[in-house]
Amino acid sequence: MLSKYLHASMRLAKYKILEDGTYYGDIPGFRGVLANAATLEDCREQLQEVLEDWILVGVKLGHALPVVDKIKLVVEAV
Repeated sequence: MLSKYLHASMRLAKYKILEDGTYYGDIPGFRGVLANAATLEDCREQLQEVLEDWILVGVKLGHALPVVDKIKLVVEAV
């Protein structure tokens, strides 16, 4: 489920080339998940790493995560 959530979230990513020639990417609805790199591929990789960290921190802090493509991540106490 986590892999599907990550892939679905990354499909929402938006990228643009900045004036300095670097690439900027973010994922709408995922506040603070953004990246900036010299190449588009590096930007994608950084964005995914940021997304993964953002999810882990959100889970640890008990934040509700966005539903993506009808995928809802829920952490249950054991």
